[in-house]
This record gives sequence, structure tokens and C-alpha cells, in this order.
Amino acid sequence: MKTLTTLATISAAAFALAACETMAQRVDTKEDTLAAAGFTMLPANTPERQAELHKLPPNKFVPQTTGSTTKYVYADPVVCNCLYIGDQKAYGAYRQDVLAKKIADEQQMTAMTYQNNWDWGGWDWGPWGGGWWRR
Repeated sequence: MKTLTTLATISAAAFALAACETMAQRVDTKEDTLAAAGFTMLPANTPERQAELHKLPPNKFVPQTTGSTTKYVYADPVVCNCLYIGDQKAYGAYRQDVLAKKIADEQQMTAMTYQNNWDWGGWDWGPWGGGWWRR
């Protein structure tokens, strides 16, 4: 029962922490990852760039293909009022970084869940429990 209570407490804490993060904080973190992946930031400091920024869906990737090259544009009207532009290599690096972060977060959650010693003695294992094979 103690284990179940601990697991419930950890899950509740994780959900509470996730809820505390604001949209601006999530976008800001995403922008750090975009810059690290090789995207170029273009501030919307001209009327043309402002118009382009407002035409694109906010905080979403939009692929733009010309000939055989594809560019990915990410519009951020909330935090930096800018566009991030990257090629296929930058987009692939971004996706890889996001996947690596997701795996690391899951591993951390698993480690937190299993950090306490589990007491398996209270579990009813049915015909497999109680060491029937040792009798």
C-alpha cells in the first residue's frame, strides 16, 4: 500500500509541475532547442516580416518547398516576435533533440518511481507465489 501511495504522490507532483509551466515558458524552451538545432532567428522588424509572421500559424512548423529544397519556418508571435527558419538538417536535429529529451524525461520519471524499495511480499501471485517451486 505504501508503494501505491508513493507512486500516486509522484504522479500528482509531476502533473502539478507540468501545469505550472506557462505557454511562454514552453515556447521559450522550444526556441532554445530550435537555435541549438541550427535554425536561424529572423526578427519581425519590417512590415514584410510582420505580415509573414501573422500569415503563419503560431508556434507550428510550416514546410516550404521550392524545387528540391525544403525549408521549415516556425513563427513565434508570443515570445520573440520572430521567425525561425531552418533546412531539413536543422529540422532533423530538432526532432532528434526533442526525442532525446522525451526519453530522458521518461527515464527520470521511472527512476523517481522506483527509487524506493518495493515490497513485493504483499502481492498475491496466485499459484506462482509463495515459493511453491521450492517445496
